[in-house]
Amino acid sequence: MKKFTSVKDIPSIKKALETAFEVKNNPFGFQHLGKNKTMVLVFFNSSLRTRLSTQKAAMNLGMNTMVMNVNEDSWQLESEMGVVMDGNNAEHLREAIPVIGKYCDVIGVRAFAKFESREADYSEKILSQFVEYAGVPVVSMEAATRHPLQSFADLVTIEEHKTVERPKVVLTWAPHPRALPQAVANSFVEWMCETDYELVVTHPKGYELASEFMGDVKVEYDQKKAFEGADFIYAKNWASYTDYGKILSKDMNWTVNEEKMALTNNAKFMHCLPVRRNVVVSDGVIDSPNSIVVDQAKNREVTAQAVLKMILENS
Repeated sequence: MKKFTSVKDIPSIKKALETAFEVKNNPFGFQHLGKNKTMVLVFFNSSLRTRLSTQKAAMNLGMNTMVMNVNEDSWQLESEMGVVMDGNNAEHLREAIPVIGKYCDVIGVRAFAKFESREADYSEKILSQFVEYAGVPVVSMEAATRHPLQSFADLVTIEEHKTVERPKVVLTWAPHPRALPQAVANSFVEWMCETDYELVVTHPKGYELASEFMGDVKVEYDQKKAFEGADFIYAKNWASYTDYGKILSKDMNWTVNEEKMALTNNAKFMHCLPVRRNVVVSDGVIDSPNSIVVDQAKNREVTAQAVLKMILENS
């Protein structure tokens, strides 16, 4: 595996899950793979779970790690090609990326959507430059359009908690005071479509995700109807794709609460975190025994380690 930017980069869902459970059962059993190797984690955006889990995963495999927060720990970086660099940005990614690649064996990069241009965000301008110029494998730690490490962890978590072979999994939009990227939602749908789960997406009209991710996935605009008989409820906010980056609704009627969860098949509640309590989800739901958000977060370490193991084995 030369890179990890989406579900398309893994050998198969089956192989990915096997590797995830292999490292979960024996987290320090593969340190020979990472001995004398280094991973650099490059953050254009803030992080808690992604930074700590990916760094810990690399360390579990015997790797050295270095972390760089762009524009805080480095020169301000320019990403546009053909630009006259007479402003604040002192270094271009075209030079910075291959230099970083010379100092390590794997690069992790986190660069969110900027919501300045849908075309620019969906072309993955920053991530694609890392893949092209790094000279070493690149792991996406969340990009403008996908968050594959999170979706992989979501899949592992569902596999661990499912009580039926083909669970009903519902991705529900939830209100939020800020405009958030579609990355987690896009990626979750993309990964779920590689399984045989029953997937339902529910959101207000105007929040349709890009067709490249949705395909034939069912959209149910009635949230309560979508919840009926569900085994897993995954709450997440995202801004409009069609009216790009805009907040079209802050309707608190979409908050996941105890009344709605009562419509489900004793469903487990999921969220990628951080979460706005009593906006996205009520205290009663996220603090209930059916909330598995911390298990999801723990599995971020597992899936990052599984990805790195697959990369190191092929390097």
